[in-house]
Amino acid sequence: MYLSRFRLNTARPGARRLLSSPQSLHAAVMSSFPHLLPTDSGTPDGRRVLWRLDRNAAAEVLLYVVSPDRPDMTHLVEQAGWPAAATAEAPGWQSRPYTPFLDRLAEGSVWAFRLTANPVHQIRRKPGEPTKRTAHLTTTHQMDWLLDPGRQERSGFQICEKPADKRLLPGGTTHRNRPHHGDRYELMVRDQRNLAFPKKGMGDASKQHQVTLVTVTYDGRLTVTDPDRLRTTLTQGLGKAKAYGCGLMTLVPLSTTAG
Repeated sequence: MYLSRFRLNTARPGARRLLSSPQSLHAAVMSSFPHLLPTDSGTPDGRRVLWRLDRNAAAEVLLYVVSPDRPDMTHLVEQAGWPAAATAEAPGWQSRPYTPFLDRLAEGSVWAFRLTANPVHQIRRKPGEPTKRTAHLTTTHQMDWLLDPGRQERSGFQICEKPADKRLLPGGTTHRNRPHHGDRYELMVRDQRNLAFPKKGMGDASKQHQVTLVTVTYDGRLTVTDPDRLRTTLTQGLGKAKAYGCGLMTLVPLSTTAG
């Protein structure tokens, strides 16, 4: 497995075009692997290619990719990077073997994490009606999606709780009498994006041929509860809409002064 990073040159029209279309960016990512087609969701043996955009600032937009094979992002550098600055030693992107890091994950270790996801749930508006997948739209519900005990157990981690003396908001209930955890967890939800674009292969931009989804980015801290399950989460993704830049979780060691 490999973890790769590519910085987009947001001053270039090619970069802006990719940033405006999750489908185009997905196709560009998949084109980094000569043996895969843009329509493939993963490798023939079931291993998946995941990607995520981190928009840290207007001129600092980073593309992260987790993949079974080392990518060749030459086309991305030419289209949306700094091709004149590329050299054999610094081609315009960085790729590192990911497996050694994954193998070091241990139960009980604590990490900072980032995840962009598509938090959804199934609803039924009328008795007997088929369920429909619907996005969570409030920060509370989006947090609850990731805090779901079953989801955390299946994914091999547990979101850390803040010490009581560092909690700024008490728990309680919302105005609709739903439970609210206040400031209990080391978790932040930000950068909600409401995306809508024509479905692949559908030239008609009418509503019935539109893809609509809500994405949010989670930052926080987690404790590893099951290293094998967490390795699967990090390489197979978490949640829906993985082809549109969702599901990729990355971990960062905590600084020695953190906490």
